[in-house]
Amino acid sequence: MLSASSSSAARPSAAAASTASAPGWRQFPFFDVVPVKDAHDLAESPHILRAATSISTIISSAYGVVVADMHGSVHVLNKDFEPAASWVAHVGGRVTHMVERRGVLVTLGEEDAVRNPLLKIWHLEKTDKNGAPTLLRTAKVQTGSRPHPVTAVALSAALAFLAVGLGDGTVLLYRHLDQSLFSSSSNSLPKPRTVHESPTEPVTALGFREPADDAPATHLFIATTNRVLAYQAAGRGSGGAAREVHEAGAALGCAVMDWRTRDMVVARDEAIYICGVETRGSSYAYEGPKTSVHTHLNYLVIVSPPLTATASSASATLRNFATRNAGAEVTKVTVFDLENKFVAHSEPFTAGVREVFSAWGNVYVLANDGSLACLQEKPTAAKLDMLYRRGFYVLALDVAKTQQMGAESVADIHRQYGDYLYAKPDYDAAMQQYLQTIGHVQPSYVIRKFLDAQRIHNLVTYLQELHSLGVANSDHTTLLLNTYTKLKDVARLDSFIKTESKRGSISTDGSTDELPFDLDTAIRVCRQAGYFEHASYLAKRWSRHEDYLRVQIEDAGNFKDALVYLRQLGPEATEHSLARYGRAMVAALPDETTELLIEICTGSDQPSPEPDAAPTPSKPTSGASYLSYLALRGPTPAIVSASPVSTDPPASSGASSRTARPADRASRRETTLDDSRTSSPPETVRIVAPPPKRPSPRLYFANFVGHREHLVVFLEAVALRRWGQSLDEPTDTPSPTASTDDADADASETADQQAVWNTLLELYLSLADAAQNATHADALRDKALRLLRATHLPADPTHALILCAARAFTPGLVLLWARLGMHEDVLRFWLAQDAAGVPGAGAEAMRVLAAHGSAAPGLYRLALRFFTSAPELAARHAEDLGEVLRVIDERALMPPLAVVQVLGRNDVASIGLVKDWLLARIRAAREEVHTDEQLTASYRLETAAKLKQVAELSDPDHPRLFHATQCAQCNGHLDLPAIHFMCNHSYHQRCLGDHDTECPLCVRAHGVIQEIRRNNERLADQHDLFLADVKESGFRAVAAAFGRGILNPPRIGDVAS
Repeated sequence: MLSASSSSAARPSAAAASTASAPGWRQFPFFDVVPVKDAHDLAESPHILRAATSISTIISSAYGVVVADMHGSVHVLNKDFEPAASWVAHVGGRVTHMVERRGVLVTLGEEDAVRNPLLKIWHLEKTDKNGAPTLLRTAKVQTGSRPHPVTAVALSAALAFLAVGLGDGTVLLYRHLDQSLFSSSSNSLPKPRTVHESPTEPVTALGFREPADDAPATHLFIATTNRVLAYQAAGRGSGGAAREVHEAGAALGCAVMDWRTRDMVVARDEAIYICGVETRGSSYAYEGPKTSVHTHLNYLVIVSPPLTATASSASATLRNFATRNAGAEVTKVTVFDLENKFVAHSEPFTAGVREVFSAWGNVYVLANDGSLACLQEKPTAAKLDMLYRRGFYVLALDVAKTQQMGAESVADIHRQYGDYLYAKPDYDAAMQQYLQTIGHVQPSYVIRKFLDAQRIHNLVTYLQELHSLGVANSDHTTLLLNTYTKLKDVARLDSFIKTESKRGSISTDGSTDELPFDLDTAIRVCRQAGYFEHASYLAKRWSRHEDYLRVQIEDAGNFKDALVYLRQLGPEATEHSLARYGRAMVAALPDETTELLIEICTGSDQPSPEPDAAPTPSKPTSGASYLSYLALRGPTPAIVSASPVSTDPPASSGASSRTARPADRASRRETTLDDSRTSSPPETVRIVAPPPKRPSPRLYFANFVGHREHLVVFLEAVALRRWGQSLDEPTDTPSPTASTDDADADASETADQQAVWNTLLELYLSLADAAQNATHADALRDKALRLLRATHLPADPTHALILCAARAFTPGLVLLWARLGMHEDVLRFWLAQDAAGVPGAGAEAMRVLAAHGSAAPGLYRLALRFFTSAPELAARHAEDLGEVLRVIDERALMPPLAVVQVLGRNDVASIGLVKDWLLARIRAAREEVHTDEQLTASYRLETAAKLKQVAELSDPDHPRLFHATQCAQCNGHLDLPAIHFMCNHSYHQRCLGDHDTECPLCVRAHGVIQEIRRNNERLADQHDLFLADVKESGFRAVAAAFGRGILNPPRIGDVAS
């Protein structure tokens, strides 16, 4: 054991220390000193600690404070410092050192009966029958023939190693202690290994560096009076000699492991040194004598020897104490935070310090007089408040990091530090602090402070950081981009947009990072500020097709790039985009846009759609022409200005010169099916993908306002490529339409075809009327006539008729009237033309009569009225009038009286003009009367004969003679027995049935007559049918009913029956 002289020689005298320079450490009162009283006597300190001079050592353990005294007893104290367990560890001796890990207590002490120091190991969790902890192992600490006192002891956290340092400089290491303690095979400790010997350098401290991820080896620090060494106890390369890491040693009790058990802290009079396993680390200047050092959490507690407090003392604590107690000796306890380099507390003790230990989160100081003081650390909030008041915000951050405060608390420190710097004002430094609060402090709190123009650069920095961390919203994006545009900082705008866009790209693992700003907001702000290139870059980069086209067309007017971009899109996106921007595109690039629209509507150059992503075209229900609708609305201003379009044919090609070739671009996939169960080679099955759905061309009619020539080209090409239809005669080649069984799709296609040809007809007529070139106008009208004549084209005749009438296209009108069966209109037209003096009109009228007069008799009546409407017409068409009268007469189209009424309505038709017709009619009438008179006479003679026969048959006195010689049934010779009927028919009796009472030959005719009469009698009771017939036919219906006997009264016989 070291002597007092050697201990005093190792450090300077008190007088010399008083003249040393004061340390330059910041000091704070972070601890409160609270005296600890006995649980049963509040006026005294804990009973077991009152005799402080008899206490040999005190340590802290997981089970409480362990106190050992000079009599060999050990006490485990609870929080009230009441003994929870007490036992005699070393009989007749004293305990010099203790260490505890995981409930295992190691005591080193001296006993009167044993010459060498004794090592005993106790299990605090297990007790014997007397209530004392179980003694696991006992061993002597002996290295040679002479005993040497124990000066230091260290136990690893895992109980694998136990090191014992002796006063002769020897260090003993017990390996695999845990296996020995908890193994039932042996009751002895493993044999210790001497890992260090230095006879002239007593060991003053030991400590284990526990293994970690970055350093898996276990090292033992050895501190002597002259140097500090490190020995590798376990791991690769272990077992070698201890190597020196510091050339200066430490006094007894002045070296301890730091709170992380990574390095050894050596406290010397001139400074504090941190020693690692390789070499000495950092050092901290703190001059003054030191009695002992201890660790408490992240703090280092240093106990100074007793000094006389004077007004000239180097320590401020001593000077303050001297003002109250001049000339008194005091022992100073100082609590250091080495990582943050400040003194957390300094407290003088007049009675001297016996022991310092850390337990239950507090530092306890046992004075020589038996009093116990507790140094309680103030709450973190209170400590930070002290630092805030003195402006030590950086230190506050260091304290928060050391004490592992939450991110929210650290962010609040940065916020307060930023507010402090902002008030100075130091805006740049303040912004650096505010940047650390992102994610914890509302961004609006910071943004409001920097909205002023002079601080806009700081605001940009903050907003950029918001976006880089992915916590910015659309308002932040708007504000950041507005600041860029306000500063006209194109470089930073480029960097922000393009760099952040790359961050949102697809990573190597296939995942897509989220874009750190609101894309819609960025595009909108760039457009508003006139940065169209940036807006288009974002839209294109993130496949915002509509936004890209809006920027290129509406803002930048870059139609060529827009057209190129459209060609790169899929069919669905392209058709929707052109439906919106096609009008502006046609106005700027008519030829290129028209060709693109043709490709879209005909399916040319379109990628095959995925099976689950086929675009669904719109299905307008109306098949009428859209050009009339556009004309009625009037010219609508386009998005961009377009030059006026001439009605002359384009110089490049006429409307009819554009041709399209049908194309079948259905994609095919080949799938090879392998059947391992058969030996036959695999078959290749071709799966034909269904043709892509194509949009309706009606979607794009409105795009061609003011570009009718290009609309003609578009419609003709669509009709040819999509349906194989043209003005020429149809061929045997099937049209390349998509085969589908969907009735709705078929109806939509039919409606599209009708709308295309209706619009083409209107375009031909309107362009012909507006054309300044007569040749071109004739060509267009010829196209219109060809369209009307083509029966294979699905043009609507009614709509065409309206168009021809509105455009006064006479040839088309006549053609349509004829197709629609409106022969009367055709005849009226030619008659009107004849009346106007048009040559050949009369001949055309007679041709119409000859062709359609038989199906429409009214045409002759119309011609008769026309030819007799004016004297010059009657004179010009005398032969035609005679022909009309002849046909009327031959076909009985008009009664003679009606013809006479027509001829007599004016003075145009003279007797000489119709003399022949009148004579023929009178002659025919006379012949008809004569024929009727002859028929009447014959009917009368026949009636008289019938009446005479009835009378003879009814006379019972007038016998009837039968002269028949043949059977009316079999035509055989009539022999007896025979049956004669009053109708003069005779039969063999064998030729008649048993029940025949009527003549078989006459009964059929009589039955028909009787059935007719019965039907007429039934109809006589159905008055509704009779009245309806009368309303329809008038007198004819009454005469017919009278002839059928419906109006006759019922016969008496029928009534009786």
